[in-house]
Formats: sequence, C-alpha cells, structure tokens
Amino acid sequence: MTKVRIACIQTDICLCRKEKNIEKALSMIGRAVSEGAEIIVLPEVFSTGFCYEHMSDSSEARDGPTLELLSDLSRTNGCIIVSSVIESESSEEGTKYFNLGFCIEAGVITGTYRKTHPFNKEKQYFTPGNVISPIKLQSKDITIGLQICYELRFPEVARKLSLMGADILVTIAEFPKPRRELWQTLVRARAIENQMPHVACNRTGSDPDTSFFGTSMIVDASGEIKVKAGEEESILIYDVDTAETSGVREVITVLKDRRADLY
Repeated sequence: MTKVRIACIQTDICLCRKEKNIEKALSMIGRAVSEGAEIIVLPEVFSTGFCYEHMSDSSEARDGPTLELLSDLSRTNGCIIVSSVIESESSEEGTKYFNLGFCIEAGVITGTYRKTHPFNKEKQYFTPGNVISPIKLQSKDITIGLQICYELRFPEVARKLSLMGADILVTIAEFPKPRRELWQTLVRARAIENQMPHVACNRTGSDPDTSFFGTSMIVDASGEIKVKAGEEESILIYDVDTAETSGVREVITVLKDRRADLY
C-alpha cells in the first residue's frame, strides 16, 4: 500500500489546561476519522503546551493516561496518531523531563522519539534525547521520520531519517511568529533535498508571551505544497502517495549522487 490519507490537525493549545486541550483534540480527531484519515498528526506537546511552571503536573510517564486514552481511540477507530507530550522519568537521581514524540497504531505505541534538539528556554527543563530513528508502521508499508519543531533547522536530522528508510517526513511544531516565511522555506527545503513527502503540523493561537501563525502544510516529494492552512484552527487532509517518490528520485538523482566518501 502506497497511498495513505493523512490529516494534520492545526489547533490552538491552552497553556497547562490538559483536559481542555485533550477534549478539543479528541473532537478534531473524530472529524478527521469521519473523513477517512488514516494517519492523524497533532502539533508538538498538544495536550499542555510548554507548561514550564507546572512541569510535574503537566508531565506523564510513557504509560500515562494521555497516551492510554489516545491508544484506546486509535484502537477503536483504526487510525494512527502522531504528536508529542511532556514525559517524566523518575530515578534515584531525580526526575527528568523529555519532549516525547510518539506514534500510536492500532492501540499500541509503535514508536517514540525524544526531541534531540531542545530550543532556547526548553534547555532549562528538558533532557535531550540521543537517538534519531524512523518509525516503521505495522499495518501499512510506510515508515515515518518524526522530527520536532526546532529540528526543522537541522537538515542532518531529516537526511538521517531519509537515509534510514523514512517514506514520509513528519514535523510537529510550535513555531512562533514572526517566522512564517522561514517556516515555509524550511518545510519545502526538507522535502526537496530528501525527495520525500513532508507533513508539517504547527500550532496556532497564542500563549501569554508568544503568538503562533499556524500555516501547517503537506508537501509532496518534489517540494510542491499540496495543502496549506492559514492561522485559524483547521484540519488539513491529503492523500499522500509514496509511490510518487521513486519517480521524483529518478528524474533528479540527488540521493544516488551523494558523495558519502566526502560528507
């Protein structure tokens, strides 16, 4: 199977209001499923935002109630859900927090990814992950390369995911104003240089000291924008055909022409 219907849910996030954010996400996931979405992507830390002042309350263990709830929803609706939450991990040395990207499929967490490049203030609160690896779906012949927000600026992340077999690049983000043009350029660039579809899901709305522009996009393997949101809350849906990737790569043989002996 090469075609898959993907929904990018662009939503506002109420800072530290987990119950309200999850309720909205569940409603929008239901709408996406009713339109045939098979893979559903939510923005970065969709359930809490960057709730720095209440990390202990906003965070959860990997088997916590938020991912359990999404797992039940995934199982019931036969859909795949991709996003991130604030993860807490306790040990004798204390508690560490991670920005945990996840992929839930058929009620099971198929793969996770701890954000490896925290941005600015995030460095004070989050421990960076140390593994970059794509997520192989079990029910479809598709592998997802997941990266988180600031990592859009690091072409090495997307390139590694591509070389490791990712079929679709997924970026979940809280990219703020005024960087809309930069966002659009980077989203297209990552698709063009790796010649693979790119689903870039950004939040909208505002926090007390930051505003967000949305502009979520789904871009094909040639870098063409297929669907794009404005600043309003919305659901983007597009049928991504990974079979088209091989055609793009045959016309311009970027990956074959790489000089791995030099870089």
